[in-house]
Amino acid sequence: MNYLYNNLINSDIQKPNFYKDVFPYEDLPKVTFDNIQIPMDLPNNIWITDTTFRDGQQSLSPFTVKQMVQLYSYLHKLDNHSGIIRQTEFFLYTEKDREAIYQCLSLGYTFPEITSWIRADKEDFNLVKSLEIKETGILMSCSDYHIFKKLNMTREEAMKKYLSIVEDALANEITPRCHLEDITRADFFGFVIPLVNQLIKLSKQANKKIKIRACDTLGLGVSYAGVTLPRSVQKIIYGLKHYGKVPSEWLEWHGHNDFYSAVTNAVTAWLYGCASINTTLLGIGERTGNCPLEAMIIEYGQLKGNTKKMNLHFITEIAQYFQREFNYSIPPKTPFVGKEFNVTRAGIHADGVLKDEEIYNIFNTEKILGRPIVVAVNQYSGLAGIAAWINTYYRLKGNAKINKKDPRIKPIKDWVDQQYRCGRTTMITNEELELLVKKHVPEVFHTKSPWLFNTF
Repeated sequence: MNYLYNNLINSDIQKPNFYKDVFPYEDLPKVTFDNIQIPMDLPNNIWITDTTFRDGQQSLSPFTVKQMVQLYSYLHKLDNHSGIIRQTEFFLYTEKDREAIYQCLSLGYTFPEITSWIRADKEDFNLVKSLEIKETGILMSCSDYHIFKKLNMTREEAMKKYLSIVEDALANEITPRCHLEDITRADFFGFVIPLVNQLIKLSKQANKKIKIRACDTLGLGVSYAGVTLPRSVQKIIYGLKHYGKVPSEWLEWHGHNDFYSAVTNAVTAWLYGCASINTTLLGIGERTGNCPLEAMIIEYGQLKGNTKKMNLHFITEIAQYFQREFNYSIPPKTPFVGKEFNVTRAGIHADGVLKDEEIYNIFNTEKILGRPIVVAVNQYSGLAGIAAWINTYYRLKGNAKINKKDPRIKPIKDWVDQQYRCGRTTMITNEELELLVKKHVPEVFHTKSPWLFNTF
């Protein structure tokens, strides 16, 4: 099927292609359409990789060795021998980074496998060889913005530089993972496919694997159908498979969230033939961040119908660790990890939770994430909201649950109403409600779980 592919133009051009009709810079980027539809092609086996220690760490104060080892251990415990979190990558440039790699390697974990990241530079590659790492990412800027403006090279010069490092990797029994930086602004058939064709040729000659990472460096990828290259995620993945001849299991997507599309674009890459999605814990990363690892775990579970043996309670523990160890502020309404992601304040919602939490909870968040649904109390909560708060906060089940018609709820509601009549504008705190429950419903007071807001 050649409906995307016309004729390859010479990859060594004198005048760069900046796609100014799509990226005018003085205006918002444009989404253009050719209305060509691409068939979905979800691989049988898909997985997640991690770049918390590389791309993610660049957005925070540098991690200590101890912190990196702890986070690596968390990734291992979260994966729980499932192989869904398949790899994680590290910088190699500082003594601290190298010590962290040594300590993590000494743990002997199969998943996630430790890999590295380097520039397409001979000195960088020597670091990989010295650490005896089996796979390394290699930065290969592929848009003319990067080739002409950042590297100050021609396309031919850039391609020769990239291929030389790949040849060194293959000669040293190291799997090269080629990071095609800024692919969503690159001349796909003018440079990306010619480069990938040469990489696959080297792979066949050496009879060794060469991986391709498609990097949406500025988050410019667009997921919906009929969009033109270079922004179409569907056509990038389709093109790499069909015109680049890259197998799905050698393909990886790396996306940023500048246009709120990191998760959607990542799922689209999976759906159209890419086996691997690159992520960071909590989506940390420069500017607006990367694709959140925890989000892709949930997406994996929805696409595949299960998460194998993964222990998703560690998502909650990792979020707590970031807040405690790095003083990292997670917006409270962030899906799955924010302290209020499954908190309801609306009275009508609280009434639904009181009847059956399935009505307003996205899934059994207590069982899957260790996060029971929570009802917060304010001026709109009513009797149902207060009763629901008691049931969720004290984890009352079955016949022990409090009904909104219980007469003991009314004096608590009267106190809440009086607070707002007197001008209060803040939420009623758990501590205030505890005192009221102790006074009016004393038999449930001593059943309080140690969980809830105080853990975030």
